[in-house]
Amino acid sequence: MKDTRFALAFLFFSLLSCVLAPAVHLDAQVIARDPGPRGGKVGAGQPVRGLTPGQQRFFNNALSRFLEVDSVGGNLPGETGKGLGPGFNGNQCASCHAQPATGGSSPSRTAFPFLGPNPQIAVANLDGASNNIPFFISEDGPVREARFKYFPNPGGVLSGQRDGGVHDLFTIQGRVDATNTPGISGHLQTCQLLQPDFEKMGQLGNLSYRIPTPLFGGGLIENIPDATIERNMVSASAAKLALGIAGHPNRNPNDGTITRFGWKAQNKSLQLFAAEAYSVEMGVSNEVFPSERGYPPMPPPTSCLFNATPEDGTNMEQTGTDPTAVPSDIVQFGNYMRYLDQPTPACEGDRCPPSVQSGHRLFIGVGCALCHIQSMRTTASYYGEALSNKDANLYSDLLVHHMGPKLADDIIQGSAGPDEFRSAPLWGIGQRVFFLHDGRTQDLVEAIAQHASPGSEANGVMTRFNHLTENEKQDILNFLRSL
Repeated sequence: MKDTRFALAFLFFSLLSCVLAPAVHLDAQVIARDPGPRGGKVGAGQPVRGLTPGQQRFFNNALSRFLEVDSVGGNLPGETGKGLGPGFNGNQCASCHAQPATGGSSPSRTAFPFLGPNPQIAVANLDGASNNIPFFISEDGPVREARFKYFPNPGGVLSGQRDGGVHDLFTIQGRVDATNTPGISGHLQTCQLLQPDFEKMGQLGNLSYRIPTPLFGGGLIENIPDATIERNMVSASAAKLALGIAGHPNRNPNDGTITRFGWKAQNKSLQLFAAEAYSVEMGVSNEVFPSERGYPPMPPPTSCLFNATPEDGTNMEQTGTDPTAVPSDIVQFGNYMRYLDQPTPACEGDRCPPSVQSGHRLFIGVGCALCHIQSMRTTASYYGEALSNKDANLYSDLLVHHMGPKLADDIIQGSAGPDEFRSAPLWGIGQRVFFLHDGRTQDLVEAIAQHASPGSEANGVMTRFNHLTENEKQDILNFLRSL
């Protein structure tokens, strides 16, 4: 009798366990969430180790120029740089490249209140400028630039002719240094230049946005041989083929070498990258882009031209003993990026928590690492031993890939088509706030989900990722936030 009661009791609890087991399992199944930018020590913004005293001196001077605030004539209090406008997106390199340290990407007050609001809000009406804030710029949103996909006709109807260029958000109209100010002819003049009609372009679906790319580790990326990029492109070919991954280099149309900087890997060198940004983002003409720009295809009005061009150039009259005073700003901006070290992860290898170690293995296992290659080796560098024969742990293949209509921006740059983008380097992503080329999300989960789209080369990897358990997905997110 006793044995019978025991057997019945065992059967009852066994059946009860079968009923409750799914509920217990579901309660334990936590939905994977982005833990957000990690706190603690900032792992970026320092120069590479091993600089010579001379290199360190040039880096320090370059940093000071990167922090310099530009005005039209360079003579306003606190604004010592010269050449702002006629159109511009910002008045200081560092205001756009600020997160998590100078040289990074767009800042965010939401994540870091001490950074203040989006700097584009303040600069729009600084010094009397009469700009309106475009609808896609907000206090808590990312710093953005705007490109037109197609040229509009005078009536505002799209022409069908591709544009793709940057149309600056603001103009110097109304600024105190552009009102009754001596122009290039020596006569007093007042700038008259309205902002583009962003509302209209938005209604026509003719806008494409970009946020600043982080500049950390730029000298290492610049010094990765083309042969290394091409070798990685053909490696693991069977695995890539099975997952639908292709990818190709963007190339300089003149010399055929691989370009690698920018969201579509459209720029060849840090020098070109710096010169183009100085012209496009701040309106400062320079030795590489010596003409003042208006709003393509229109030239700037003569009423807005106040300086001889180029506004930035080599200081050939420098007679002092400081060699850092001779190069132009764009040369020094190039040096600043060149000597910025790669970001330092929160931990490495078996020193990481088990979840991060698991996430690293899963990152490789599902195929993420086929495009986001962990490391490439630099070659011998003219710029010193600090950049020579080093491992650049960038987590990118520096190739452009089809990403499908979810991410397509309908902009063509070089051989990168409307839906193609460079595999974004993931180093430092643990302390970034905004993701994807247009800063559409602050959530890594959403950023990953956007990779799945008809025709995207990431679809095979996304299928594998979506079959992971929520705990496994969380491990990958924890790993990414450790970088």
